[in-house]
Amino acid sequence: MTPLGRASGYRSSRTALWAGVVGFGLLTLGGIDWSAHVDHGRSQLDANLSGRAEPDPTTFTASELQELQRRFGVHGPQPKLAQLFTRGVDQLTPLRNHTVTRLESLRPVVWRESRRTGINPMLLAAILFDEMQHAKPGEDLPLAAHSGLFSTHGPAQLGLSEMVKQGLLREDATPEELAEARNQLLDPERNVELLAGKMARILTVLEQSPASTFNVSESRSRAKTVATLAYLHNGKLDYPARILRYMQDPELHGLLFKIMKKPAAQLI
Repeated sequence: MTPLGRASGYRSSRTALWAGVVGFGLLTLGGIDWSAHVDHGRSQLDANLSGRAEPDPTTFTASELQELQRRFGVHGPQPKLAQLFTRGVDQLTPLRNHTVTRLESLRPVVWRESRRTGINPMLLAAILFDEMQHAKPGEDLPLAAHSGLFSTHGPAQLGLSEMVKQGLLREDATPEELAEARNQLLDPERNVELLAGKMARILTVLEQSPASTFNVSESRSRAKTVATLAYLHNGKLDYPARILRYMQDPELHGLLFKIMKKPAAQLI
């Protein structure tokens, strides 16, 4: 046989050998149940998707903020420096103790207004605690209030505009009517009544039930409702997280329920 013939025969044998290997491989692979592997991959994907963390209920998208601004005219985000100042104030133990004492005196009216409106008493207590803790010095003095130096008054920091929205004050009120309205805002019990009325009013606009302010640690949608109420009350983006945190505060639970209750697992 010529060298050319031997080479040609060698190539033919090698080709046949590879064909056999490939054919055996395909036969072997053809016997594998690929659906099990595909299903496993899909189940892993489903597990990864279901394991993704829920969005933070205290975070609002740009479109949500625009809609709230359009419907309610909220203030806007709090400057970072102001947020740092707020956190610093929260660490002052004597101030916290003084605020807790003030809040305890309002406990009966908080429960009364909770029963009247159906609003979670812990939501009312959390808002009152935060607003009283961060109140400006002297703003609740009648002279300062009637001077017009401050726009909000009382434990819940409410303004005359809220009384107008609740139908308790005319938009074209006389100076005497305005003075009387400020006196009502300065009255702690009346102020808590107006806060409960404000929460109920906003819930009606949001088409939400007062029951949606309960069990917020077990439901993201309810936590979002409470976060929205908090944001619409104060208008600062760091405020909802503080309110939800205070609603889980063991000391505030103990004050309101007269037991040192361990708070439920936090959603945020």
